[in-house]
Amino acid sequence: MSGGCAGVVTRDDVARVREFLVGLQADIVTALERVDGGSFQRDEWQRPEGGGGISRLIEGGHVIERGGVNFSHVLGTRMPPSATAQRPELKGAPWEAMGVSLVIHPRNPYAPTTHMNVRFFIAAPENAAPVWWFGGGMDLTPYYGFSEDAIHWHTQAQTSVHRFGPEFYPRFKRQCDDYFFLKHRNEPRGIGGTFFDDFSELGFDESFALMRSVGEHFVPGYIPILTLRCATPHGERERDWQLYRRGRYVEFNLVWDRGTHFGLQSNGRTEAILMSMPPEVRWRYNHAPLPGTPEHALYTDFLVAKDWL
Repeated sequence: MSGGCAGVVTRDDVARVREFLVGLQADIVTALERVDGGSFQRDEWQRPEGGGGISRLIEGGHVIERGGVNFSHVLGTRMPPSATAQRPELKGAPWEAMGVSLVIHPRNPYAPTTHMNVRFFIAAPENAAPVWWFGGGMDLTPYYGFSEDAIHWHTQAQTSVHRFGPEFYPRFKRQCDDYFFLKHRNEPRGIGGTFFDDFSELGFDESFALMRSVGEHFVPGYIPILTLRCATPHGERERDWQLYRRGRYVEFNLVWDRGTHFGLQSNGRTEAILMSMPPEVRWRYNHAPLPGTPEHALYTDFLVAKDWL
C-alpha cells in the first residue's frame, strides 16, 4: 500500500470521480433489476455535517432477498479514529470521501452473497499538502461451493486490474484474503477476490482508471453466477445452512469491517451503513457440518487460501 499521495487534486478531478460513481451505481442497479424482476427503491439523503448520498435498496425481491447499492459523498472536519489508525499523521484533518458500496443477499442458498466497494478519499492536514487515495475491491461469499463459479469470479477480478500490471491481481487477492478473515473464528469470510486501499502509486489518472475498472467488472463477475444459481432447487436443509453461514457475514461487518466502523464513527447514515445486514440469520452453538456433505466441503475446499487461476 502506498499510504496516499500528496499532490494537487482539482475540483474537476473530484467531479469526475463523483460522476463515475453515480453512473456506476445506476448501471449496477439496472443489471440487478433485470435479474430480479423487481425495482430498487431510491432514498436520497443529506448529512448534517456535510454531503449526502443516494441509497438504492431492494427487500423481498424475487431473486434478491435483500440488497443495497449505496452512493455517498460526505465531508468532515476531523478524521474519525478508524481512518487514522494506520495514518496517525492525518489525525484531526478535514476530509472528503465518496464511493459506491453494495451487498447482495440472494434468496437461493446456492447463489452466493457478494460485496463490492470503490471509493476515493482526500484529507487536508494542517500545514501540509492534501493527501488522496483510492480503494476498493469485490469479494464473493458462497454457502455452497462451485469451482466454476470461483474460477469465473477470480477471472473477472484478475481482468479488472491486469492491464495496469500483472503484479496487481496477486497482490490485491492476497490483501482480500487477509482483510476478509474472521480472526475470532480463524476462517475466511468467503472465497475472496480483490481488495486495495491507500492506492495512489499510478498517479491520479491511472489510479482512478484502475478503480473504475474494478467497479465495471462487478456486473460481468456476479450477474452470470446469480443468474445460473438463483433457481436451483433447495429445501429447508439448504436454507438453514445459508442462515447459519450468514451469521459470519454479520460478525465480520460489525466486528472487523473498517468501512462499517468509519461510517458509524463519522456520524454516517445508519440505515445505509447497515444495509449490508442480511434480513434473516441464525446462530447455533459449536455447529459443525458432517464430513462428506456439501456443507463440510465449503470449509475444506472453498474457505481456504487458494489460487483459483
